[in-house]
Amino acid sequence: MIRVLVVDDSGFMRMALRRIIEAEGDLRVVGEAADGEAAIEQAAKLRPDVIAMDVEMPKLDGLEATRRIMALPDPPAVLMVSHHTRDGSATALSALDRGAVDYLCKDGDLGGVDLSMLDRELRGRLRHWAGQRAKVRPAARGAAPVRVVKAAGGCDVVVLGASTGGPDALAAFLAAAGRLAVPCVVAQHMPADLAPDLAKHLARLSGVPVGVGKTGQKLMSGEVTVIPGGTDGHLARGAGTELILRLAVGAAAVHPSVDLLFQSAALVARRALGVVLTGMGRDGLLGARTMQDRGMPVLAQTVASCVVGGMPGAVIEAGLAIETADPAGLGRRVASLVREVVA
Repeated sequence: MIRVLVVDDSGFMRMALRRIIEAEGDLRVVGEAADGEAAIEQAAKLRPDVIAMDVEMPKLDGLEATRRIMALPDPPAVLMVSHHTRDGSATALSALDRGAVDYLCKDGDLGGVDLSMLDRELRGRLRHWAGQRAKVRPAARGAAPVRVVKAAGGCDVVVLGASTGGPDALAAFLAAAGRLAVPCVVAQHMPADLAPDLAKHLARLSGVPVGVGKTGQKLMSGEVTVIPGGTDGHLARGAGTELILRLAVGAAAVHPSVDLLFQSAALVARRALGVVLTGMGRDGLLGARTMQDRGMPVLAQTVASCVVGGMPGAVIEAGLAIETADPAGLGRRVASLVREVVA
């Protein structure tokens, strides 16, 4: 049974969400809260698997409540369900950065709450993220010994994977790395239409050129390409030695898939360098293993510096990370490794 906490300042919405969530018998609402402060208390007391969280509430809003809930031991997955989390909105980006794994907008095309859309979408997303949370092993919260190696061979691309808490972690990484002498491709778990706002966010905070990827696009040195939300990106070889980006929705449960990006890099790049940042679940583990099998290095964010440490923790626990650091430390190290191999 999947345990759900419902947080909304509207009594009607709490009642409606409870009926939607419990309609098929495998999800149970174990508690309700009408504001962010109560949500934190209930999350600590009830230890739900997942939370359906509103944004605008009295006392404490859902964004700050989410940030504080993520600091709890073994935190639940938080799905924002709000009028404010439209695709491409600044609030949606802020929600992901503070630790939300996904979001749904309550609004219908004609205004008001679209309960039919919530009935179609909400249960499936709660099930998915509860399952991803279950894959985060507590043992992965400790860092593996750091193995410092030289990435010899001619690096031609850096691939980055992130999920929960990723926007600010990516910005810190890119700011510390600066403009690299190779292309950089980012797979950040996000719904469709959020990539343009994420690209602007990363460019503003890092000072590095960041754009949204298009299928068939040639990847350029010194530029960062964000794979659009809701789809997957993989690398292909173009004319000569150039790398190009292909977009298509793969079979992965989350998009853009870090595993698919890393696996494609391992197959077509001369010497890719992978980085796994904060995120819930284990996406990136299979891709990191494929890269290691082909002699390509992968670095991972320290679990202690993550909003949620599942993704990098899985890579560290499997012994696939050659080094670990916080995002800024990883950025500096990647810049150093790239200089070593392209000099």
